Amino acid sequence: MLRFSKKALFAIEAVLDIAYYSAGEPVQSGDITRRQGIPRRYLEQALQQLVRQGLLVGVRGPNGGYRLARERRRISVGEIVRVVRKIETNDKEADDMVGSELGQQVVWPLWHELQDEVMVRLDATTIDDLCTRANECGINSERRLNLDFAI
Repeated sequence: MLRFSKKALFAIEAVLDIAYYSAGEPVQSGDITRRQGIPRRYLEQALQQLVRQGLLVGVRGPNGGYRLARERRRISVGEIVRVVRKIETNDKEADDMVGSELGQQVVWPLWHELQDEVMVRLDATTIDDLCTRANECGINSERRLNLDFAI
């Protein structure tokens, strides 16, 4: 089974949380930790890297937090995974493994092909797609609950 690191999954959840719960205001990391159960040590590192890579914007001040840097339909899950992979150190260990001729010429190329296929799917999946899924699952969003339309 192809597996993503906890950091990658936490980063995806954090960006989704910001998109789904923002209600137009910056989302504080403490709120993300509370809602998603993401350990703060993972969260802060991921959020800062996502800011540096232009996926999030950090807002300073007492009501500060994080916002999406672009519309949620313009941020792909694949982008988030790539950002996290840059900060992880364990990725190189698997690539540097010495194996048999079969492993190097058959198994590892297959593994890389599968990873490429997964990344194509993640690149095609946007944060907006995940927000739609969350909505369809009936997950309440403060953003949706606080919208008040007058005609």
